Amino acid sequence: MYSLEPAKTEDIQTCCSIIEEAKQFQREQGFTQWTDSYPNQKTIRQDIQEEKGYVITYDSQIAGYMCIDFSGEPAYEHIEGKWHTILPYAVIHRMAISKEFRIRGLSSIAFTLIGDLCLSKNIRSIRVDTDFPNKRMKHILEKNGFSKCGIIVFQGSGKLAYDKTLSENMRTLLRWD
Repeated sequence: MYSLEPAKTEDIQTCCSIIEEAKQFQREQGFTQWTDSYPNQKTIRQDIQEEKGYVITYDSQIAGYMCIDFSGEPAYEHIEGKWHTILPYAVIHRMAISKEFRIRGLSSIAFTLIGDLCLSKNIRSIRVDTDFPNKRMKHILEKNGFSKCGIIVFQGSGKLAYDKTLSENMRTLLRWD
C-alpha cells in the first residue's frame, strides 16, 4: 500500500539517491533542471528539519521524495500570467520517483496523497513549477488536473507555473496495492 509520510533523518541517504536518479533521468531526456549541486543532501536535510520533506512509501520501501511547503514560495509573488488558485496554498518542490517505481503511475498516486494531506490541513490550492523542456513533468501535471498559469522566476531562471484547486470531494479512501 502507498502512503505519504514525513521524511526522517535516517531517510536522507535514500532520498539523496532518488534525487540523483532523477537528475540522471533528466539528462537522459536531454535537459538539466537540477544541477550537480542542487538539490543536494543539505537541501534534503533542511527540508526534513523544517518538516517539509516527505516520502512516498510502498510497503515501507521509499519510492519517492518531495518537498511540500505550506508556507508559500516568495518567487510565486510575481508571475507573468495569473494564478487560478487562492491563498493559502501548498508548494511542491523536488518531486522525484525512484527508478524502481517509474511507469507505475506513482506520480498520480503522489498527487492524490498530497491533495489529501493539503485538505487535512484545510489547504485547497497546490502550486508547482517546472522547467520548459521538462515534457514529462508538464504531462504529469496536466494529467493530474493542474492548469498552466504563466511564468515565474525561480532560482534565477524562468519556469512554467501551474496550479490546482482542491475540493473536499477529491479526498480519497482508495488503497493502491
